[in-house]
Amino acid sequence: MINDIGLPEVVIHDISAKEFEIIRAALKNLRDFNLEIYKDACIKRRIGIRIRANHCATAKEYCELLLRDKREADLLLKVLTIHVSKFFRNPPTFAKLKAEVFPYLFARSREEASPVRFWSVGCAGGEEPYSLAILLKESFAEEPSPPRVDILATDVDEGIIEAARQGVYVDERLDEVPDTIKLRWFTLDGEKYYLHPEIKAMVRFRRADLFDTGIFHKCDLILCRNVLIYLERAEQEKVINGFADLLGSGGILVLGKSETLPGQTRRRFQPLCPVERIYRAI
Repeated sequence: MINDIGLPEVVIHDISAKEFEIIRAALKNLRDFNLEIYKDACIKRRIGIRIRANHCATAKEYCELLLRDKREADLLLKVLTIHVSKFFRNPPTFAKLKAEVFPYLFARSREEASPVRFWSVGCAGGEEPYSLAILLKESFAEEPSPPRVDILATDVDEGIIEAARQGVYVDERLDEVPDTIKLRWFTLDGEKYYLHPEIKAMVRFRRADLFDTGIFHKCDLILCRNVLIYLERAEQEKVINGFADLLGSGGILVLGKSETLPGQTRRRFQPLCPVERIYRAI
C-alpha cells in the first residue's frame, strides 16, 4: 500500500523482531523507557507514525535514524506516551471524589494524624492533579482544620513534566471547567490560560513510571486513569498489586472508565463506585 507521499505504508507487521529490539534497546538506553510492558500492537502502530513522519521507506531505515539522531528518541517517546487530558475529565468522577472519597480520607487522616497523600499516575500535562488541587481549594479550604495534603504527579516523559510545571493551557483543555472556576484560578492572556500560582504550588511533579511505588512509603489515593489499557495483562496485574501494597487497607484506587481490575487483583479491592471505577483496598 502506498501513502500520500509516495512511500510504502508501514504497518505493524513490517517491523521485524530484530528491528523492534533495536528500538526497544535504544529507548531503554537513551531515555530509560521500558517498551516491554506495553502491548506490542499498540506500540508498533505508534512507531509507524514516526516512521511515516520521517519519510522512512522501511523500519530498518528508521532504526538507523533513531541510532544516529538522539533527538528522535524524544519525538518517539512523545508518540508512545499519551499526553491528552483535560481539567475535570469525566466530571462525575470528581463529583464522587468530592462527595464521598475526600471526606472519608480526611476523617481517616485526622485519626492517624497524618497528611493525605494523592498520586496522579501518568499525569500528562498536569490537568488531573491540578484538578484535584482546585477541587480541594474550592470545597475544603474553609474547613476549621483542613487536612494536610501531598499531591504527587508523575509521567515517564520529562518534557511533558516540565510543561506541566508551567501550568499553561489552551482553551480545549478547560472545556469542562465551569466559568466561575476559570475566572478564579486561571488568567487568560491571548489564547492561553495561565494557572494561578497558588494551585501550582499544591502539586509536585517528578519523572517516574508505573512501577515506582517507592515514591511514597504510604499512599491514600491513586488515580491511574486510561493508562492500563496500553499494558499487557500480566503487567497490569503487577501494577495493580503494587498499588494495593502502597495503598494498604482502606486506600482508594481510581481507574479510567474503560478499565477494570485484572485477574486476581480483584481480591485486593472492593468496589466503592463501580460506575466511576473507584475501588477501596482491602
